Amino acid sequence: MLGGGGFRVPLVYGALLGDHAEGRVTEVVLHDLDAARLGAIARVLAEQADGVPDAPSVTATTDLDEALRGADFVFSAIRVGGLEGRAADERVALAEDVLGQETVGAGGIAYGLRTVPVAVDIARRVRELAPDAWVINFTNPAGLVTEAMSRHIGDRVIGICDSPVGLGRRVARVLGGNPDEAFIDYVGLNHLGWLRGLRIVGRDELPRLLADPELLGSFEEGRLFGTDWLRSLGAIPNEYLHYYYFNRETVRAYQEAEQTRGAFLRDQQGGFYAEMARAAAPALKTWDDTRAEREATYMAENREASGAGERAEQDLESGGYEKVALALMRAIARDERATLILNVRNGTTLSALDADAVIEVPCSVDANGAHPLSVSPLPGHATGLVCAVKAVEREVLAAAESGSLATAVKAFALHPLVDSVTVARRLAEGYRGVHPGLAYLR
Repeated sequence: MLGGGGFRVPLVYGALLGDHAEGRVTEVVLHDLDAARLGAIARVLAEQADGVPDAPSVTATTDLDEALRGADFVFSAIRVGGLEGRAADERVALAEDVLGQETVGAGGIAYGLRTVPVAVDIARRVRELAPDAWVINFTNPAGLVTEAMSRHIGDRVIGICDSPVGLGRRVARVLGGNPDEAFIDYVGLNHLGWLRGLRIVGRDELPRLLADPELLGSFEEGRLFGTDWLRSLGAIPNEYLHYYYFNRETVRAYQEAEQTRGAFLRDQQGGFYAEMARAAAPALKTWDDTRAEREATYMAENREASGAGERAEQDLESGGYEKVALALMRAIARDERATLILNVRNGTTLSALDADAVIEVPCSVDANGAHPLSVSPLPGHATGLVCAVKAVEREVLAAAESGSLATAVKAFALHPLVDSVTVARRLAEGYRGVHPGLAYLR
């Protein structure tokens, strides 16, 4: 697990603890550049494993090569620049009156520019030291980073995100179906997709939901986007599309907030790791309390901008990216066919994009990896947005490879949420000023 000192690592380990089937994971190696954070998370994992028979062993190392050798699966969940970097991404963008969110708009571009070179280096090391390993990429921006790594290790890198799964589960529950048995017709890029159908026992129940304003407004996305807009779209957008559809309101809410999301998490998790420096601190309880607060405050600025209010208790359940990861590993390791929404290379799935473009769609998974299922075309408005954002991602990849500042400026300028080439230039210079990792751009 790369980024093994990260806060969400116990979620993945908890999923592994619940797997007692033949062929389960038996050994976990945590890798991180920060030994203190590694030690803190290792303590949490030790308490999780207490009393669990045949719990996977856990070791920790700051040596990347040592971590990779002999791996069957490599989880990549790194954060280049840490949460201080995320907070800086937000500050620089908001000063220019544009969005600084970590995966969307200017903030996502800045995060990608400093993350892609590191992810590419990891992919090359995996190719050399663990050529048979499968890389499961959690690192944001997930679609962009997965595409960068795929250029070096092909289809052996698969990106995962819990947003589409969480959306599908919420819609299935509202419709009275079993979320584990529903098929989610979902298409797009990471954090830029639409739920266009939800089949329960072979029947698409989404039209029933869209026809009932009361039902449609009873869950997170209905409150966030408003029932009239969802009915106009004829689909349920991923929550991150709120940044596009209600951009002015969201930027204003971010600017007026006491703290941006990145600054909140920086301080909150800083408190967690500081508390974990005390030998007497109850590791698992401290982590669990911190996680509960984190989930309750998720996308708070968007809910403020839309008047959606506090998160409802039934909406606090995420899509369970750790469960997606476990299902993915099971399907590959045991050749147990599964259908999962994943970030994979397009092939011929979306005709508007080329074969190497990484998209987020339902996939059939077996021992040979993830295979995107055929889907119907997106409507014109969605195709236009997907193509525009994919073009931006390609400029980010080109800038990361060439070190060209002009290409980085082009990436900022072409993004739908950046409204001026002049602003794009100031963003590029602003980010170079706060991130030493972007000094390679010239």
